[in-house]
Amino acid sequence: MARRNPKPDASLAHILGGHGGAIDATVPVVGFVLVFTLADSASWTSPIAWAAGAALLTAVVIAVVRLAGGKQPRAVLFGLLGVAVAALVALYTGRAVDFFLVQIVSNAASALAWAVSIVIRWPLLGVVVGTLLGQRTRWRRDPDLLRGYQRASWLWVGQYLVRLAVFLPLYVADAVVPLGIARAALTWPLVALCVALSWPVLRSALPEGHRGLRHPAEGDAGSRSAT
Repeated sequence: MARRNPKPDASLAHILGGHGGAIDATVPVVGFVLVFTLADSASWTSPIAWAAGAALLTAVVIAVVRLAGGKQPRAVLFGLLGVAVAALVALYTGRAVDFFLVQIVSNAASALAWAVSIVIRWPLLGVVVGTLLGQRTRWRRDPDLLRGYQRASWLWVGQYLVRLAVFLPLYVADAVVPLGIARAALTWPLVALCVALSWPVLRSALPEGHRGLRHPAEGDAGSRSAT
């Protein structure tokens, strides 16, 4: 009996790149919360400005380190831009909790985008992995692989919904420190979990003998239509 190729398991984790970027996004948040708590308790002038400055400085240091390490400039600049926009929002509104508003909106938009992509049969996990593998849209011509990407993409919808379920009540309660802790606890751990579970869930849709992510079946070679 033909056996599934075990290699795509490791390949998928490698393709998705782990959770280094999520950790980078968390560090400026920790800096913001720590400095804001210190400045507020010490009655410094403009504690939000101090906290925003700390977040931006931390983000700049991370960006310089990542660029020196050979990371793609576009990814680094997007991360830096996200921190800058969050800091500007907090400074504009004068509410420290609004530093997290961009993250909340981003999670809501991401959950919607991933869910819609599944419904219209363009699951974003397939788009991302197919692009990174240089397959373009070939994976969509494999009904089993398409169905697998749809199933696995629900994991990514779930991570955004989990964050929203935790973040929104804390945001409404103006709980800056708990929100910062929740942001750190639910960012890179959830990303790592999704990366780890994506292949087993995707594999559940593939029949025995399927050659895996790197070798999508063409045309009618897939055994069933995606659902």
